[in-house]
Amino acid sequence: MKHFLLTLLGCLAALVAAPGALAPAAAADSDSEQWQVKLQSTGVVQFKPGMSAAYSGPNSLLTNHEYSRTVTATVFAGLRPWRGGELYFNPEMALGVPFSDLKGLGGFNNGEIARTSGADPRFYRARAFLRQTWGLGGGSEVLESDQNQLAGTVDARRIVLTLGNISPLDVFDDNKYSHEPRRQFLNWALMAAGAWDYPADARGYTWGAALEYVTPQWALRAGRFEMPKDSNGLPLNSRIMSSYGDAVEYEHAYKLGGQGGRIRLLAFRNQAVMGSFSDAIALGAATGTMPDLTQVRTSHSKRGGGINIEHDVNENTGLFLRANASDGATETFAFTEIDRSLTAGAVFKGARWGRGSDELGIAFAVNGLSSSHRDYLARGGLGFFLGDGRLSYRAEQIVETYYSLNFARRFWLSLDYQYVRNPGYNADRGPANVIGLRLHFEI
Repeated sequence: MKHFLLTLLGCLAALVAAPGALAPAAAADSDSEQWQVKLQSTGVVQFKPGMSAAYSGPNSLLTNHEYSRTVTATVFAGLRPWRGGELYFNPEMALGVPFSDLKGLGGFNNGEIARTSGADPRFYRARAFLRQTWGLGGGSEVLESDQNQLAGTVDARRIVLTLGNISPLDVFDDNKYSHEPRRQFLNWALMAAGAWDYPADARGYTWGAALEYVTPQWALRAGRFEMPKDSNGLPLNSRIMSSYGDAVEYEHAYKLGGQGGRIRLLAFRNQAVMGSFSDAIALGAATGTMPDLTQVRTSHSKRGGGINIEHDVNENTGLFLRANASDGATETFAFTEIDRSLTAGAVFKGARWGRGSDELGIAFAVNGLSSSHRDYLARGGLGFFLGDGRLSYRAEQIVETYYSLNFARRFWLSLDYQYVRNPGYNADRGPANVIGLRLHFEI
C-alpha cells in the first residue's frame, strides 16, 4: 500500500504540473500560510470508585477502585509545496495506563488512550499525508489556520484528495460539538460513531485515500483504508484489495429557524479475516467447548451506516445527535464492541455567563449488541474487550458532562464526569462512576 501511495503521489505531482490539467485551488493571497508548525499536549487523569458485581470474568471491568492516566503530545507540521498542494507530518508521543487493562466497556472512558499505550512514553508517526485541492469556482471560502490546515482561500466548489497516513476520522464523521476528546467529550461512544469499526491500527491511524467533492450546500466523500492484520492490532495489512475499510458519506448544510446545521449520512463496509459469532457458537456447541472467535476466522465483511447531525441553537449553544448500527455478525476488528449506538447532547459556550472561551457539555449514549454477539458473550465467549463469563444483557447507558475552563490563553482545564449503567452490557454489574481531570494546551 505504501508503495502504491508513493507512486500515486508522483502521478499526482505530474498531473498538477501538466498543461491543461484541472485548475488548482484559487491562487494564494497575502494571508495564505506557506508552512506551519503547531503543537498540542493533553493529559488526563481519571478515578473510578469501587463498584458492585454479581460475578466477573477475564475481560470484566474490575470492581475495585482504579486510577487511569494518559498523556499525548503531537507536532503538526505543514507545508504548501505548490498551488493547491499541502503536505503534513505529525510525530506523536503517547503514554497511558487504562482502567482494567482496557477491558469491560463498550464505550470506553478516555478517547486519548491508545491500545498500545504503556506507562512509558512511546514515540511514533501519527500522520504523513498529502492534501491536494482543485478549485471549480463558485465563489471563495476562507480557511483559518488550524492543526493540519494551512490558512488561505479556496474555491467554494472544489475537489479534495487526501492521501497517505491519516485517521479516517480526519475526513469522515465530523461533528463540531462531539468529535475531539482533547477538548470535548472523552468517551469513545461520543467521539465517533460507535458502531463504525473504523479502519485503523491500535493507535487509531491507517494508510489510505479519500476523495471529496465540496460545495457550499453539500459534500460527497468516499475513501478506502487499510485494516489491521489482526483484531485491534498495530501492524496493518497492506493488501488493500483484499483487506480494507470503505466509507462513503454525504453531508448537507441546512437552515432551520434561522440557525444553521449539518446532516451527515455515513455508510461503511469492512473486509478482513474475522471471526463470526454464529460460527464460533456452532463450533462450541459441536465440540462441547466455550465459543472462541479465534478458531473460526475467515474472510468476512461487516456493513453498517448512520446519521450524524449538528445544529446551532444560537451562537452560544449547539446540539448534536448520532445514530448508527452495523450488522454485528463478526468480531470487533479495529475500534470497540458496539453494534448499535444512539448518542445526543448539548454544548454551551461560556459567553452565556461571561466566560467566552469556557465550555460546558452534557451528553448521553445508549450502546447495544447484536443478538449473535449477546449469545456469544452469554455462553462465555471472549471478545477483544468484553467477556464476563456470562451475561444478563442490557443496553450500556452512559452520561457524560464536562466543564472546560480556559484559564490561560492556550490552556484549558476540564473537569469530567461519566456515569456508566450496565458496563459491558451486563445488568449484573455496576454502575460505574468515572471522575476525570484533563489539561490541554496548544500553540
